[in-house]
Amino acid sequence: MKLVAGVDEAGRGPLAGPVIAAAVILDANHTIVGLADSKKLSAARREELAILIREHALCWALGRAEVEEIDRLNILQASLLAMQRAVASLRAYPDLALVDGNQPPVLQCQVQTIVRGDATVPAISAASILAKVARDAEMVALDKDFPGYGLSQHKGYPTSAHITALKALGISPIHRRSFAPVRHLVDYKE
Repeated sequence: MKLVAGVDEAGRGPLAGPVIAAAVILDANHTIVGLADSKKLSAARREELAILIREHALCWALGRAEVEEIDRLNILQASLLAMQRAVASLRAYPDLALVDGNQPPVLQCQVQTIVRGDATVPAISAASILAKVARDAEMVALDKDFPGYGLSQHKGYPTSAHITALKALGISPIHRRSFAPVRHLVDYKE
């Protein structure tokens, strides 16, 4: 039987925190109803589905790239690195990786990119959900370490509240200095 992994990431657009990828090999004998693009699901529904995915997938794994890697490599390369790490962490290595988007990570298996795959391919939807749930949980935890930025509400995305907090509090160690809104504040302070 050919093992097919779905691969997706969460956190390309935020100003803060890591980018987290997931790789999921679904069990063909156990359909998980309701898989969809994680952005189209409520937080509560994502949490419910994440539990089912972790319980019923043949295997799944997370990978990440840290803020320093994002700033050093750029967000695209850091996202691809997180995907490589997720696939490499799978208990069973896939024969084929179906990757959301149009940029393939370098993997030791066949890779096929699928634009909007998180909305059309169940394994990619599952990866999208696991990555989003993991990243959101991490941002809620980071909100306790870096209070005042509102990370638990906006998850690091460039909302007006986040920009206002950045201007008032300054840049924290978890902010991506290579991203324009943060970089402009660094340039302004120097």
